Order: sequence, then C-alpha cells, then structure tokens
Amino acid sequence: MPVSKRVAVLADSDTRWKWGALTAHRIAPDCAAEDGSLTGFLLRGRATPTARQLGEVGVQADRLDEVTCAEFLAELRREHYDVVVLALVGGAVQAVLHGIRALWPEPARRPVLVTGYVGVVYEKLADGLLLRHGADVVLANSRHDADRFRAVYEGAGADAGAVTETALPFLDGPAYVPAGSRAHTVVFAAQPSVPAGPTERSYLLRRAAEHARLHPDREVLIKLRSKPGEHTTHIEELPYQRLAEKLPAGLPPNCRLVYGNMGEVLDRTDLLVTVSSTAALESLARGIPTAVLTDLGIREALGNHHFLGSGCLVSWDGIDAGLRPTGDPDWLAAQGVTSDAPYEAARARIAALAALPELPPVAPYYTAATAPGYLPGILARHHLAPDGTVLPGAAKALSERSRLRRYLRTYLREAARGTYRHGVQRVAPVIRRLGEL
Repeated sequence: MPVSKRVAVLADSDTRWKWGALTAHRIAPDCAAEDGSLTGFLLRGRATPTARQLGEVGVQADRLDEVTCAEFLAELRREHYDVVVLALVGGAVQAVLHGIRALWPEPARRPVLVTGYVGVVYEKLADGLLLRHGADVVLANSRHDADRFRAVYEGAGADAGAVTETALPFLDGPAYVPAGSRAHTVVFAAQPSVPAGPTERSYLLRRAAEHARLHPDREVLIKLRSKPGEHTTHIEELPYQRLAEKLPAGLPPNCRLVYGNMGEVLDRTDLLVTVSSTAALESLARGIPTAVLTDLGIREALGNHHFLGSGCLVSWDGIDAGLRPTGDPDWLAAQGVTSDAPYEAARARIAALAALPELPPVAPYYTAATAPGYLPGILARHHLAPDGTVLPGAAKALSERSRLRRYLRTYLREAARGTYRHGVQRVAPVIRRLGEL
C-alpha cells in the first residue's frame, strides 16, 4: 500500500492553478486519498485569481492561501511537504528554487520539486526552460517537448536529467459522439493576448458573428477566459466583451459570449475554433473537430505554427464552407495528445526521489557565476537577496500580524491591481491610438 504524500501547489494564475492541482493529482495520486493532503498556495501578484475564476476552474484543495514568495518559503520551513508543484512563470520558479537552496544548502530531507508548462510552448523556449532548471522534475507535455527541452539544457551545458515526458493533465473527458453530419454548436476559444491588436481581435469577433448569421441553425459560442478587470496567465488589454459592444450590428441571436469550465463547454461542442489555444489540444484529445485559424497568418507570435502538420489549419472561409478538420494521428501522438500511460515516468521518478533519506541541494543553472547580470534582478522582484535568502524588509513584513495592517495591505493591494488593470485596458489603448494620429 503506497504511503500518502503531502503535496503543495504554488500557482500564480487561474490556469496555472488548474494545471498545478490537476498535475499533482496525476503524478501523486495518493495525495487525494482519505489520509493524503493537497495544499494550495496562490502567489500574490497581478494575475492572482478571483474567487469566481477559482470556482470556474473547479479544482479543490484542502487549503488555499494567498502568499508572497517569502511567506511560501517560511511555510516550507515550518511544514514538511513530500512534493511541491511550482505552477509559476519562469522567473518565479527560479526565485523559489534559490529560496529553497538557501533553506537547505546541504543534503536534507526536503520536498521533491516539480515544475513545467501549462500548455503549448511556442515562445521564450530557452529563457523559460533555464529559469525552471534546478527543479527535480521538469515536466514536458509531449515527446516533442521532451526532446526540445533536453536539447536546450544540453546545449547550455546544464543537466537534462530532470526532464520527464508526461501529458497535459486536462486532456480527458468523454469522447466526442457526432450528432449527424453538421456542426450544431461551434465554439470559438478566445485567448487573452493572441492576437494582441484591436484590428485583429475585432476581425476574429466579426467573423464569428458572420458565421452565426451565415448558419442560423448553429449556435456559435465565444468562450472567454475572464471578465473585464480579471487577469489570467496573460494580460488582456482588449477584452472581447468590450469589442462586442462596438460591433456595428451587434451579435446575432445565435451567437453569444460564454464563461465556465472548458471541459464542460467541450461536452456540447461539435467544432472548436481557435488561433492557438491549449483548448485545441483538449478538443483533439476527445476527437472533436478542431480548426486552428490561418486568417492572420501562420506566425510564431500567434503560436499557431505549433499546429503545422496537425491537419487542423484552416481559415474562417473554410469553416463557413463546412470544413471540420480532424487531427493527424501521428502528430497527435508526437504532441502527447494520445498516450496510453502519460504519467508513469513522472510517478516513478517522484516516488524514487521521495523515497531517498536526503535530497541534494537544489542546483539551478543560473547562479551568481553564470548569470551575475540577470539573476539578482529576478530574485529581487520576489524580495530575495542574491544568495536566495529573504531580504530583511520581507522578513519584517512576515512578522506583521495585526488585523489593521492586514486589512490595509489587502485594501491597498486590490486598489493597486484595479489601477493597473485600468491602465492596461483603458489608458494604454488610448495612448496607442493618439500615437497613430
């Protein structure tokens, strides 16, 4: 009988919380047992999810606290966890790794550290990977990614032994059963930052509305990740909700904006349309016809180049004409969309590491010797000194426990978030328009 593990997940956005918590259940399944434990922490920042976003994700934890990097390190000092999943942006992963190295500079009984990516890796491959180096397990979501990850580490002269092939943890759900030859429900999976410009985003919204008018017997759903004022993994400067208000003819009756868990939306989807959302992989895993748009070009900046060879690249014109692409089997296998035992290697590696009486100190590639002009700035953003120890100011903040101070910090933090979001979503677009005059 396996020994139950105490598992902690530290995430910095709603999508990374979803990935981290589901990954924890896949790679350490006994943490969900009756005597197991999954503890969640949300790293305080611009993308800290709201209660609504967390509810939409639908992944529960025994405990879920909002913390700073310093507070999380203090938690690790107080409490023992067998496994810690770092579901964070690369710089935050690097900061936590150096903080943990400062906690345990010698071999010790410390947590097994796991990290990875929430979806398709189509930009900043080397930067993101080297910032994650030092974790005991770096998860790659496919055979294709595992090969790329190892090549980056080996090319930099870094140990690639932590790279472990797995799959995205949300590629499940019931297989698609077509209801006839027509697509009754078409879902456009919008993305917060792809594309970024107002012209391109308005174009995609207009084409979705035109498709609904062209096919009045279809229901066209525009699946949104967040509401105005909320943030997810990426900044959304131009929410589709506001663009929809500016459509000259508005949205037709059979076209509407929807929220909710992506898996539940896919339960009623006959055709998924997107530019490059990870939702495409979820859809393909179920066998749902999936269209990756080429209207704006096939470009690295859009991420749709990742789907070259998938058989899913198509334009809105093709969708209007009735095309319902299906994924190429070889491409799906290489991308980890279809796999019989995607988590076995990760489970075996974590179990072997957790069984050791001691683990060696964390050894990130970036150190004061390899990146003296880069690493200190990353650590300082999380209130850590160049050696990974918590800066005195952050340590002092940890000792402030009065209700009044906590209330004021929370109030000011929310006010600052609101000001930031207003600047990003309202002021910045106006400044850009003035600059174009």
